[in-house]
Amino acid sequence: MSKICLKKIAARLILVLFVLPYSALAQLDVGSWNELLGEAVNNGYVRYSQWDNNARFDALVEEIAAADVSEMTRDEKLVFYINTYNILAARGILDGRSPATLWGRYLYFKRDKYTVAGEPLSLHALEHDRILPLGEPRIHFAIVCASMSCPILQSEAYTVQALDQQLDSAARQFINDEARNKFWPDEGRAELSSIFKWFEEDFVTAAGSVQAYVASYVEGDFAPLLREKKLKVEYLDYDWSLNGEL
Repeated sequence: MSKICLKKIAARLILVLFVLPYSALAQLDVGSWNELLGEAVNNGYVRYSQWDNNARFDALVEEIAAADVSEMTRDEKLVFYINTYNILAARGILDGRSPATLWGRYLYFKRDKYTVAGEPLSLHALEHDRILPLGEPRIHFAIVCASMSCPILQSEAYTVQALDQQLDSAARQFINDEARNKFWPDEGRAELSSIFKWFEEDFVTAAGSVQAYVASYVEGDFAPLLREKKLKVEYLDYDWSLNGEL
């Protein structure tokens, strides 16, 4: 290939970079987040100290602040916001917050704000104003607020390429986790996570009822009993203690 052709190709590449929308140039480094998760998370147990004073983790928080979501597709937004929520939930723990008490939950979820794509948002606003409007009930098993009764924090970042599979896996894992949902067919009852109570509308919209939604993922012989509402649903108390160590 001649030098003239190479110069033309280089010039075109430079032009493309300049005309690309800002959102394509300022995205969250999912690869870096994936590495950090692999280093600090084991079966949902998080060693938060691994991310304290960590330049790579701090860079992710800066990238979240600078990102542009205006040109993102729905799936790209889901991936960005799920990873963002989990990063900022960890940031809150590193900043000394804790959802273990009622006052702590107010500070952690509602008062403290982070810059997300140029906007100051609390974790509550990020969830309710940005993530939930995307209409994906499986996010309730993907976003993790650093507590024991939350879904486990996965050891890998969410990606656009694997999003559907990752969300399905997270839902199935959470629903079949005996520490988070219990089924007592002989007693005609099920004890479900409070997540199903707090966000009942999302699951009803998706499947017609909480029981039907759970039945679509539960393993064993519980599914028919749930669909036919033969198991009375009760809700477990939520354990807000830390899902790891500082």
